[in-house]
Amino acid sequence: MGISRDHWHKRRKTGGRREPIRKKRKFELGRQPASTKLAPKRLRTIRRRGGTFKKKAMRLDQGNFAWPTQGVARKTRIVDVVYNPTNNELVRTKTLVKGIVVSIDANPFKQFFEAKYLMPVIKKKENKPKTGDQEANTFEMPKTKRAIKKYEKKRADYKPDQHVEEQFYTSRLLAKLTSSPGQCGRADGYILEGKEAEFYLKKLKAKKNK
Repeated sequence: MGISRDHWHKRRKTGGRREPIRKKRKFELGRQPASTKLAPKRLRTIRRRGGTFKKKAMRLDQGNFAWPTQGVARKTRIVDVVYNPTNNELVRTKTLVKGIVVSIDANPFKQFFEAKYLMPVIKKKENKPKTGDQEANTFEMPKTKRAIKKYEKKRADYKPDQHVEEQFYTSRLLAKLTSSPGQCGRADGYILEGKEAEFYLKKLKAKKNK
């Protein structure tokens, strides 16, 4: 028996059995779940009804992730699956599905931040000795007054997020997947910030304490 997405085999709202008026049809077929794993990229192309094709990801290890408050997206590596609201077994097997929380590489976003604001994203401690003049001149301001004013305005408008800044120290950021890897062959999402980041950090902390 093939997988079918019809409704004839289901009961009515009242609980009564529904008598099927036809057998299975091709347009009602279903397929096995992709169960996309965290590994080097591997895609499968499947023909859909109407002659179009979709890409089914069997393995993925990178994707495009947005930083909402900065209005920017970067392609980065997915390091690990850390939380799944539906099933802990999918965390253990590192299965990529829509809505999960993953840990991503923070370096592309670190480079963007330092280029935009000309200041380090990680605030170094004062008791650490300086390595020399090269470190001091890494974020040297431009010489024109107009350019200096532009960067000063950017820094004044920047509102740091405590949770994101703390994660930059570990070179890892928490992000949520918004795409379905088994349907579109991509693992895209956004970085968690504000109350949403606080919510998932509490969930992860409670999970560790069990």
